[in-house]
Amino acid sequence: MIEVKNLTKKFGSTVSLDDVSIKFNRDDAIALMGANGAGKTTLIRSILGYYHPDGGSVLVRGLDPIRERQEVLKHIAFVPQLPPPIKLSIDELIQYIEVSAEVKRETILHYANEMKLDIETNIKKSFFKLSGGMKQKLLIAIALSQESEIIIFDEPTANLDPKARDDFYRLLDGKGEDRVLLFVTHRLEEVESLVNREVYMDLGRVVSDERI
Repeated sequence: MIEVKNLTKKFGSTVSLDDVSIKFNRDDAIALMGANGAGKTTLIRSILGYYHPDGGSVLVRGLDPIRERQEVLKHIAFVPQLPPPIKLSIDELIQYIEVSAEVKRETILHYANEMKLDIETNIKKSFFKLSGGMKQKLLIAIALSQESEIIIFDEPTANLDPKARDDFYRLLDGKGEDRVLLFVTHRLEEVESLVNREVYMDLGRVVSDERI
């Protein structure tokens, strides 16, 4: 599903990814770990087509995420660590997702309800003005509603209280079949029951890749 081959990415004189090669296949549920600055976020953004590599390549379902980004993103749902500064209201955002991702509104509302997010009361509020926890719950609901073959979570529970974290992991139970789930996380104990692979990065390299 995802093939990273000899990928190198530099920012000025800083090497963020240093000749990284790794594959993520169907039925892989991966905990991607490492200290801040290890290269985890740069790897994710390269998979999403945000960065042009300085060397090597990335393929997602055989497609180049830069040259064929629109097609690649049809197969990926992504929950970022920091919610983007979206100025749309919740209602407008849901309408946009309905059209752009071809997702039914009822499906988004279902997952929002499962995350205990009160959509109806807040439907006219700007996404930008929601609390961090509410933003994260909505982004998780949108990602799960897309039923994508690849779902990437970058520290998705950082803004969630313990109950919301429990709801999130409950919803993911069984979601890894026939797709790729990729968790960028510092909390291995939270995802341990969901993952079957642990990947550690350090100084821009993959230093450990173990199946569990």
